[in-house]
Amino acid sequence: MMAIYGPLQLILSVVYFIMIVHIIMSWLINFQVLNLHQQFVAQIWYGINRMLEPIYQPLRRILPNTHPLDLAPLAALLIVISLRAYILPSIFGFM
Repeated sequence: MMAIYGPLQLILSVVYFIMIVHIIMSWLINFQVLNLHQQFVAQIWYGINRMLEPIYQPLRRILPNTHPLDLAPLAALLIVISLRAYILPSIFGFM
């Protein structure tokens, strides 16, 4: 069982870290601390967006449209936190 639990926990931890980076970068871009005209920043931003879009897109179809505010990253982050901290350990009997 530990052979399955360890990699799943690692994958969820990496996804959690990437989501936190994405959320912080979006704030910095919106407050014009980071500029997307810089090539390095743009490459990181578009790379992270391409990685997380398959996670956010189904959530955007379910969640209501709050046009200036995107709730999909918040919902996805809450799902990853609950999977990592509560659901996965209870499935594998670690709680």
